[in-house]
Amino acid sequence: MSGCVFCGIVAGEVPAFRVVDEPDGVAFLDTRPVFKGHVLVVPRAHLVTLDELPADALPGYFRLVQRLAVAVETGLGAGGTFVAMNNRVSQSVAHLHTHVVPRTKGDGLRGFFWPRTRYTDDAEAHRYADRIAGASPATG
Repeated sequence: MSGCVFCGIVAGEVPAFRVVDEPDGVAFLDTRPVFKGHVLVVPRAHLVTLDELPADALPGYFRLVQRLAVAVETGLGAGGTFVAMNNRVSQSVAHLHTHVVPRTKGDGLRGFFWPRTRYTDDAEAHRYADRIAGASPATG
């Protein structure tokens, strides 16, 4: 898509520090990493949100994300990874992308991304669970 920086990276028109380039997607270093080694994984096609990713592309894309999570840990000697995706809100580039961020114990990331809250009681939690379950498309 014209004007999309991630499409430009996928096409090789925008420079990036590529980690993986294969049919299921492209992975490259984030230019403003949370921690050094923060990788972005994007599908080759221009899609904005997760719901636009075709069902037949899900296994390959998420296998790639999984492989990158292991590679970030192994390659950087990280204690773990934080894997996240924003859909619309806080999505700095309107192209589906998954963050794979290296983590180490005591890295200070706790509470960095969002505040936490609690349900008033179990009944409120059940109401939220029911609303989500009722809106979830059937699998088949």
